[in-house]
Amino acid sequence: MHELEEFLTTTVKAVNDADHALHNGDPEPRIALWTTHDPMTVFGALPVERTGSAECVALFRSLASRFTDGRRFDVEIVAADVVGQMAYTAAYEDSVASFDGGPTMHNRLRVTQIYRRESGGWRLVHRHGDHVPGFPRPVPTSEQAAERSA
Repeated sequence: MHELEEFLTTTVKAVNDADHALHNGDPEPRIALWTTHDPMTVFGALPVERTGSAECVALFRSLASRFTDGRRFDVEIVAADVVGQMAYTAAYEDSVASFDGGPTMHNRLRVTQIYRRESGGWRLVHRHGDHVPGFPRPVPTSEQAAERSA
């Protein structure tokens, strides 16, 4: 199997499954697919930025605690490549879930993820996501709003 095809059918599928679990309140599958070797960064869609594995893992756990009723999580890969020890995906993510106990909503993100080959496998090292215009955004908590204004 060609290296890119293998990456898409194994690693990207595992990441998608892990993100579906996150939308149902379970962060552990996502955490397992991320590097434990810095640098590690997340530029999230809420918006929130985290750098370093400890901050990113805390973010994943916090996000998972805010999601419930993850009815659907689909990914449409727009572009992807594997080059040596690095790989990337650019995609649209569609989810249907409840956020902060609110109503179940359809959300669509534009997401770029960067992967690094570690110990014979692929680990995520960076994620950047933003909301596609026209889709409702989850309302940030008062803590996040204060963090952004600081």
